[in-house]
Amino acid sequence: MKNKLIKEFKSRFNETPFFYASAGRINLIGEHTDYNGGFVFPGAIDKEIMAAIAPNSTDKIRVFSIDINEYAEFGLNEDDAPSQSWARYIFGVAREILKRGGVVKGFDAVFAGNVPLGSGLSSSAALESCFAFALNDLFNDNGIDKFELARIGQSTEHNYCGVNCGIMDQFASVMGQKGKLMRLDCRSMEFEYFPFNPEDYELVLIDSRVKHELADSPYNKRRQSCERVAKCLGLETLRDATMEMLESILPDITAEDYFRAKFVIEEKDRVLAVCDALTAGDYETVGRKMYETHRGLSKDYAVSCEELDFLNDIAKECGVTGSRIMGGGFGGCSINLVKKDLRDSFVEIAKKKFNEKYGHEPKVYPVVISDGAHKEE
Repeated sequence: MKNKLIKEFKSRFNETPFFYASAGRINLIGEHTDYNGGFVFPGAIDKEIMAAIAPNSTDKIRVFSIDINEYAEFGLNEDDAPSQSWARYIFGVAREILKRGGVVKGFDAVFAGNVPLGSGLSSSAALESCFAFALNDLFNDNGIDKFELARIGQSTEHNYCGVNCGIMDQFASVMGQKGKLMRLDCRSMEFEYFPFNPEDYELVLIDSRVKHELADSPYNKRRQSCERVAKCLGLETLRDATMEMLESILPDITAEDYFRAKFVIEEKDRVLAVCDALTAGDYETVGRKMYETHRGLSKDYAVSCEELDFLNDIAKECGVTGSRIMGGGFGGCSINLVKKDLRDSFVEIAKKKFNEKYGHEPKVYPVVISDGAHKEE
């Protein structure tokens, strides 16, 4: 990828750039808990966005996306927002740094990536984190701490891209470490690294190839349901809610809001159970909790789709230890914890059965837990 960036950058800008990269992410368990003040359990992966960047001594950002084959040029003022949706991520990062009193000057950039778009692997967070890390290094002497870089990416989504997301994706993309998952408390922002190098198991992503688009989608409606229930309980978020508390307000909320809150409350407890299980080396319990999460996301939170439910059923039939939809929902991947000696047969069966039913094979992504945002030497 780096050679491709060098060639494109030289042909367009004839300068010597610096190189930065940031990762997509998986989340072992803990979906839709981040904006509810709960816990998540993500890790950065070996799928990334890489950018070649150099200051250009102007007040303009000039950027080319190799993958989309589009060029954008825009200023640094609030009314300079570009029309292209992909460019708004970069514009938003620059604006959020400036709003915080940081420095951003004009620069030229070319970027590309191998994070599959719309697959629930957070390509947008990888893009935001890559440019936030780069602008911090180029113009701010790395004076912005890493957690604030994650918040800058989150604020970009809120203020420039129309997605009222939590902090998890950007956190994982910025803070990830090779061979480690992270439990993040989304209320206190305290986090802990957990080694994740299971000897007898692999993580396998099966991409349904159903593209999900979170902006202006049911994602924001799910969040509103949770906020209504929390308000009815007199709580800031559902973090401190229990099932008993939820049952007590049944007459005051809709059935839809009840099931959304039920999932979040149960998912909060599942994340903590998985942490205990990993500490004990109990991957069978981890897998069982993953299946429970899928059922909740499909039935209670209603963010699955037919194709992902089908992949989940295949995983059960094949004896896969754990399987669930991953990401915001409405498409994307299933994440599967599978014994190494079952991996090949599971992938073969999943491809065959999915192709028979839907007329195309799902994509399969091997996953290695890797480092987050960094400068490439």
